[in-house]
Amino acid sequence: MKIKICGFTQAQNARDAAMLGIDAIGLVFYEKSPRHVDINQALDIVQALPPFINRVGLFVNADSHFIDEVLCEVPLDTLQFHGDETPEQCAQYAMPFIKALRVKEQTNIIQLAQDYQQASGLLLDAYHPSSYGGTGDQFDWSLANVEIDLPIILAGGLTPDTAHQAASQVNPYALDVSSGVESAKGIKDIEKIKQFIKQANL
Repeated sequence: MKIKICGFTQAQNARDAAMLGIDAIGLVFYEKSPRHVDINQALDIVQALPPFINRVGLFVNADSHFIDEVLCEVPLDTLQFHGDETPEQCAQYAMPFIKALRVKEQTNIIQLAQDYQQASGLLLDAYHPSSYGGTGDQFDWSLANVEIDLPIILAGGLTPDTAHQAASQVNPYALDVSSGVESAKGIKDIEKIKQFIKQANL
C-alpha cells in the first residue's frame, strides 16, 4: 500500500518519516491551514529528504502566479489541488496533479473522474462545508468503492487504528494521512507513522 503523509512543517521530522519508507510527503501552501509552510520552510524540508520520495505541493484556490512562484523555488514532483479548481486550472502547469474531492453522498465521483481525466489520481476526503481537508473527519468509505480509471487515494480520518480497515475495505491505490499520525499540528509522531505503515500493509 502506497502511503503519503501530508502537512510537514519541519525538515528533520520529514526526513525521519521518509526514512521509514513512505512514498510521498505533502507540503501545504495554504495560509489558513495550521500546517502551512512558506517557500523557505518548504525548501528546507525538500532538501532534507532522501531520494525517491514524491514531493507534493498542496494548494487551495491559489492564484496561478503564487503557484508559479513556488514552482520556481521549490522542486516539487506533484501538485495537489484541494479547492474548487477547474480541470483546466489544474492542468495548466504541465505537471502531474492530484485533484482532491470532498466526498458526500451526492458526490458523483465517476463524473468527476471523467472531468479530471488528466489527473494522476483522485484524492477522496471527507466533506466539510468550511474546511479543505486536514480535519481528521472520516467519510462513508462505501462511497469510495467506484469503478474509475484514475487511481484512488483515500484520505480523511485515517489513523493507525483505521489504516488496515481502510486499505482492505476500499483497496485504494494509496492512503493519505495527516492529523492521524501527529503529536501536534504539523509535527508527525514517528511511532504512529511506523504503526500506520504496519497496519496499512497487513
